[in-house]
Amino acid sequence: MKKVYCTISNSFISNIDRGVFFALEKYLIESGLGADKDSFEIIKERLQNPPCLNAIQFAYEVIYVILASGFKQKIAKQKFFEITKFIESGKDVCLENLISIFGNKNKINAICKVWKNKEKYSNEFYKLDTIDEKLNYLENLPYIGAITKNHIARNLGINKVKYDVWIQRLGIALYGNEKMVVSSPLDYKVQKACDKMFEDISNETKLSIGYIDVVLWKSCQIGLLKFEE
Repeated sequence: MKKVYCTISNSFISNIDRGVFFALEKYLIESGLGADKDSFEIIKERLQNPPCLNAIQFAYEVIYVILASGFKQKIAKQKFFEITKFIESGKDVCLENLISIFGNKNKINAICKVWKNKEKYSNEFYKLDTIDEKLNYLENLPYIGAITKNHIARNLGINKVKYDVWIQRLGIALYGNEKMVVSSPLDYKVQKACDKMFEDISNETKLSIGYIDVVLWKSCQIGLLKFEE
């Protein structure tokens, strides 16, 4: 089994206990890295008290995830704020006007569709009763899939894990075996390993798995947690 090196403790770890997790969280926040699009505190609050967003707020959450899919967080955040600034200027939200901001035609078409249908999408989403119904609905929004639906869900206050590449690697390293590999669509054995990881850390910290996901993802992404090759 691969080992994980934690730069906080300067040692290889076989699990993430309460001490390691809170040390990672503290470092990220104090370094100004404690954020996705929103701060760690906002994400935590939303997961504790899920809001009912208006149509514009709902559309912005979807737009951000469309941009973030497959791109570095820094680029996604920059382009998100450029696009929302354009939207708030009152100009027509269309491919011709947005393609100069972000040159991916498929993503821009999806963003335009989300914006034009924001009332419909948000109203339909909030009429659904169960988490499974809401996740299925999110998965069918423009340019959203089986992994990215969890990103939107978490940012809307639903306690879900994203299962992106970093989280899969961490779950495999700590709870999997050498036969497991990162995959899309998500392999059920890899998901099981990740779920066990989140369950154990949640039991240790008493925090939601959605929030734990954000902290672990950022810790892997900037190298606080490194994987032995």
